[in-house]
Amino acid sequence: MAETTEARRSAAVIWNPSKVAEDELRAAVDAALGEDVLWLETSEEDPGRGMAEQAIAEGRDLLVAVGGDGTVRAVAEAVAGTEAALGIVPRGTGNLLARNLGIPLGDIPAALARISEGEERPLDLGWVTLGEDAEEQAFAVMIGFGLDAQMLAETDDDLKAKAGWLAYVQALGRAAAATELVGAQIALDDEEPEATSIHTMLIGNCGTIQGGITLLPDAKPDDGRLDVLLVSADDVAGWIDTARSVLWDNGLKRLLQRSADVSAVSTDSATHASAERIRVKLLEPQPFEIDGEEAGEVSEFSVRVQKGALRVL
Repeated sequence: MAETTEARRSAAVIWNPSKVAEDELRAAVDAALGEDVLWLETSEEDPGRGMAEQAIAEGRDLLVAVGGDGTVRAVAEAVAGTEAALGIVPRGTGNLLARNLGIPLGDIPAALARISEGEERPLDLGWVTLGEDAEEQAFAVMIGFGLDAQMLAETDDDLKAKAGWLAYVQALGRAAAATELVGAQIALDDEEPEATSIHTMLIGNCGTIQGGITLLPDAKPDDGRLDVLLVSADDVAGWIDTARSVLWDNGLKRLLQRSADVSAVSTDSATHASAERIRVKLLEPQPFEIDGEEAGEVSEFSVRVQKGALRVL
């Protein structure tokens, strides 16, 4: 039987002060979780992992992350593999994990009610190493390079702060122009590396991005696998082929026919796959993103999935 939070009073709130007013948050938390709550504020230097580790060390077994995807990801890194559960109160512009899990957006009391009354659900976590000597970083939704990462790199931060996701529309044209095919060696699980040329590679634990667009239709956040999309379109015909695959074959058509049990449709310019482990080497460094945040340029990376790493409310 799934455990509810009715008997769970050992909570910690790890919150990003740039995303929510303290008075509003405290009033909602007191009403939903009571007053026996440990409050820990994130900082520019630490978006939440250190605070989460402190809360776990102090015996808190419900960690509530309040902020955007960066805050949630940082807290999830510390919670993964522990006995603590993760609650999410989304307060960013993307909130990709919250969207994929159906967590209420823009409504603090509703998100907290889900935490206090809901059932725990298992959630896999992806881990990526950006280079041989780099430290592993967690991701709950999606990582990759190409058009998606270029959009992030080209997006004006001031406009994003004022207009949210509308800022990405302005960046789309510049990103498409900047995206070129790059040579890559890709190995899935125990297979030998294969050489290919691509401009976009997305690896996801969840498949839906902003606007309800599903880029990885086979992705399930608790199946112990990561889904992959490789895009190699380099002309108008290729982009039309890719758009048809993403928006029609793997989007609206599946929805209308209720064919979610059918594997994602691949084309000459858009290929789908899945694996537990992925290794990639690129001939040229590419801008990389982790759960919607820029991670610099990367020329090689390895990825693995941690099945059932989290219990999410």
